Amino acid sequence: MRVSKMIKRVNHVAVAVRDTEEALRFYKEVLGLQPSESKAAPEQGLKITFLPIGDGEIEFLEPISETSTVAKFLEKRGEGLHHICLEVDDIEATLHSLSERGVPLVDTIPRVGAHGTRIAFIHPEAAHGILIELSETK
Repeated sequence: MRVSKMIKRVNHVAVAVRDTEEALRFYKEVLGLQPSESKAAPEQGLKITFLPIGDGEIEFLEPISETSTVAKFLEKRGEGLHHICLEVDDIEATLHSLSERGVPLVDTIPRVGAHGTRIAFIHPEAAHGILIELSETK
């Protein structure tokens, strides 16, 4: 099955930031958007804040550990787009299809994401420098 048939929608766009409160100021004061929740993800070395918009979200990723992948991302690239999350029906089938096509993957086995969903990442070299997260929500 083609992967495009498995993708349901864009779930969220993640932005790497040094200071969530400062970044949110623009989204709240200028765009009138309000965050729904903020939580620590110590296993990832992150503070994650969700900003609902339509049926998707903007997700702010602020490192709380200097060794987190987002801290390293900020050092190398600065603030900005970190990844795009695509919602899929069956994450195992999607990963299998991608693997069979030779697509480089960060994760070959799904792991638990911020909302308790099953997630996996496609390596940015496959998508012209964009990290793609796959998320299965059931």
